[in-house]
Amino acid sequence: MAAEPSSEGFNSFLAELRHSVSVSHVHLIDLYDVFAQEARFGRRWLTASLLSLPRGSDILEVGGGLMLLSVQLQREGYQVTALEPIGAGFSSFVELQSLVLKFATAAGYAPAVLPVAVEDLEIKGVFDFAFSVNVMEHVTSVNHALANVLSALKPGRSYRFTCPNYAFPYEPHFNIPTLFSKKLTERLFRVQIFNSRRVADPVGMWASLNWISVRSVSRAIEGIPGGVVRFERAILRDILVRVVVDDQFASRRSGWVKIFARLIVQCRVHHLLTRLPASLSPIMDCSVLQM
Repeated sequence: MAAEPSSEGFNSFLAELRHSVSVSHVHLIDLYDVFAQEARFGRRWLTASLLSLPRGSDILEVGGGLMLLSVQLQREGYQVTALEPIGAGFSSFVELQSLVLKFATAAGYAPAVLPVAVEDLEIKGVFDFAFSVNVMEHVTSVNHALANVLSALKPGRSYRFTCPNYAFPYEPHFNIPTLFSKKLTERLFRVQIFNSRRVADPVGMWASLNWISVRSVSRAIEGIPGGVVRFERAILRDILVRVVVDDQFASRRSGWVKIFARLIVQCRVHHLLTRLPASLSPIMDCSVLQM
């Protein structure tokens, strides 16, 4: 079985890579810092899922982004394949992603990369585990994405992902409330969306959002033979704690979110959020098992 990784080892890797980026592409440092912090969170989030997997297990990351998590898991001894087409809203990642992969290749721990959309994935029965972090809200078809990832897994294996739950009236990329539908939200918040400085490509980012929800995922799994879905309920608690302790993450949240998180955590009632039904949470942590 795999042991829990050393956070110091991961941080050392990220620091070494950061130095490499700062030497040749200093203009990308801010972007790198954001995604390095996201990778730290993602690795902690994955810990429980990976503890039961032996080294050498085949892992699929759906939407590798900058590839930081895929590279780290490759460093830990897993055989990682990263699925990553750079689509609308993500063109600014290309240069930095290339640097990360070049660095990892030179060091001997680059993952395999498949530059195809998850809806076009045709691999069957290969992987021991699959995961994604903040990707499923961008896929063209949630139903096809889930069906294809489950088909790519060996029987009895699981796909775990976290992403926003759009049944909750909040859009985290643009930091705006939502109103029943994407179309109505766009009509009322057009200026805030398309003039946003929070994302590099607001038009492309907005177009990529699919308004996924706990209910839509549950319905999609109902249509997949052998698919079983489970929603973890600790994710909202963990995110609120992160708002309080992670200054960089907090800087990308609205003022009211920071005030709410600080109040909830200081009063130590954030643990009660683990009892909140997944359908009422702004973020989902979903595990889908292929029987």
